[in-house]
Amino acid sequence: MTFENTLHFAKQLDLQDPLANYKEVFNFPKVNGKSVIYFTGNSLGLQPKIAVDYVNEVMKDWAELAVEGHFYADKPWWDYHERLCTPLAKVVGALPSEITVMNTLTVNLHLLLVSFYKPTTTRYKVICEEKAFPSDQYLLQTHLASVGINPSKAIVEVKRRPGEHNLRLEDVLATIDEVGDELALVFMGGINYYTGQVLPMKEITAYAQAKGAIVGWDLAHAAGNIALDLHEWNVDFAAWCSYKYMNAGPGNASGCFIHERYHSDTSLNRIGGWWGHNKERRFLMEQTFDPITNANGWQISNPPILSLAPYLASLQLFEEVGMEALIAKRDRITAYLAFVLADIAKQENTTYEIITPEQPEERGSQLSVFLHGKGKNLFNYLMKNGVIVDWREPNVVRLAPVPFYTSYEDIYNFGQILIQSSKEI
Repeated sequence: MTFENTLHFAKQLDLQDPLANYKEVFNFPKVNGKSVIYFTGNSLGLQPKIAVDYVNEVMKDWAELAVEGHFYADKPWWDYHERLCTPLAKVVGALPSEITVMNTLTVNLHLLLVSFYKPTTTRYKVICEEKAFPSDQYLLQTHLASVGINPSKAIVEVKRRPGEHNLRLEDVLATIDEVGDELALVFMGGINYYTGQVLPMKEITAYAQAKGAIVGWDLAHAAGNIALDLHEWNVDFAAWCSYKYMNAGPGNASGCFIHERYHSDTSLNRIGGWWGHNKERRFLMEQTFDPITNANGWQISNPPILSLAPYLASLQLFEEVGMEALIAKRDRITAYLAFVLADIAKQENTTYEIITPEQPEERGSQLSVFLHGKGKNLFNYLMKNGVIVDWREPNVVRLAPVPFYTSYEDIYNFGQILIQSSKEI
């Protein structure tokens, strides 16, 4: 499609957009009395209006049933988390039995490493990407230290080439080859939080597993954003948060994927708890742990129902729309944002350098932009004028046009505010 940076053209795109009405089902903050242009769904998704109803339902059941809500609520609490498995399986390309929801992201990753990082004296190294999200770096450093492995000797980072912003697949595979028989685990972010690059997960997974390694993915920026096929890609394990593209609320519960081939594997270490115990015998209070033979066998404590309620609400929207439709709009609206940035840069004889890959299959709903000569003054101006964006040091603004609630007119209006900023700062 040939784009135009005009209000009329943006409005025409909105008229053609089958998801345009979904903007109305989310609550928007206001700045200067107007709803904001919200570009930070890659950090915290907006609140679906129906989330309040789901939370209020739990509050009402708690008030009227108290402990009996575990079994007699309309959505009984004792298996509430299981309602999320089927819709989440569609989002990440899994079997429902391979999905569970519990705890928060880094907690779950630690628990999964208990099962899947099994170092020996000869095979103990872990490959991750350079400039991984800090929590993943801390996760690996502390987890390895906790099992007696020196992180500085065991963690191997795949580096970007000088002058390049993104990783190359051939460099990832070459690093796997270099580590060789010492490689125990490849653990990387499916999308790099800083650049927005989508890594070729299928290829990396197959290559590392052929070398005898386990492969796990942090999908914090991927779940609900890009097409995933975790079961068919044969991924060993993965986890993601729910508060970015999944719109489940701040710090909310994390989803986990454990491939079905591990569900009955008694050789795996596991941190057990009674909500992972044989469901039919859980309340017999047996002394010996008998884990459920699916991903729910990794549960520990009874789930936080008030947290799961807005997650379930959001998943109803994903069920209605489907990932295929979300991805189709994502590709078009992200391309339109890139076009508007380039057009304005040309008008102003300036540079907005997009460091996110250009190809749709290598990016999701995010453009990371170097603000050459602009800096944090521009970020502050945008925030004060109702454009909510995300700043990352040293000089990057991350823009995430989420297909559920970003309009093409939002993109055009953002461009006009960008032009106005040049006159005022």
